[in-house]
Amino acid sequence: MKKFPLLLCLVYLITTSFYPASSENKNSETKHTIREIKLSPKQNFSSNPAEEIYKQLQFTEETLNFEVFEKAFLGFQNLKKSGKLEPSAKLLSVCDFSLSSNKKRLWVLDLDEKKVLFNTLVAHGKGTGEEFAMNFSNTEDSHQSSLGFYVTEQAYNGDNGYSMRLFGMDRGYNDNALERCIVMHGANYVSEDFIRSEKRLGRSWGCPAVPRELAQPIINTIKDRTCLFIYYPDQNYLSGSQWLKNPEQKNQILDSPEQKMATN
Repeated sequence: MKKFPLLLCLVYLITTSFYPASSENKNSETKHTIREIKLSPKQNFSSNPAEEIYKQLQFTEETLNFEVFEKAFLGFQNLKKSGKLEPSAKLLSVCDFSLSSNKKRLWVLDLDEKKVLFNTLVAHGKGTGEEFAMNFSNTEDSHQSSLGFYVTEQAYNGDNGYSMRLFGMDRGYNDNALERCIVMHGANYVSEDFIRSEKRLGRSWGCPAVPRELAQPIINTIKDRTCLFIYYPDQNYLSGSQWLKNPEQKNQILDSPEQKMATN
């Protein structure tokens, strides 16, 4: 009789060992797994290199607007991909002509080192506006500034002293820069003293003129095939420039019948 209760206990232990885990245990394991996936350090949700570089730039005086930088960076990358700039190019200069000419609206950036090399005043053309730029042209004798991307050329000594030629890369917007003698040079009217006396910066005949004392160091830094971008929120330009197209948009343009005819 003593063996019978013992046998019942043994049968009970054997049969219950095959029961599935409780739903509570399953839910606990699932939650634990989801939590581990969510906190995985391998996931990186940032896919915008312009944003990553911009966050590391140390703006000590005027801060370059991110949307302007993003457009400049896109054009810079497209110019490199097209062979207009060397693959190793790292310097990007940006003029934001949407700002008052009394502000330091020229930045020279080293994208590899994530550094602001220069931030200074820069003049626009007499025909473009007074304190604020408003009108732009690609036409000779207009005395207006021209929008768009430029590739810097060689330095030389001319009528305005130490200067640098600019090659305009945007057809219809700045590709007459060489013929118009649109160059970077120094000027006495680009100074804080001129602003104090005239309540605005002096103006050029269309050239992006910089302070006289900074002309040589800036030009020596950015000459010989680096990128300069002159920005203004002109919707015709922003939607028309080939350098502001993302890769998918550029392929669509090149595949269009009109573009094929233009390139043949």
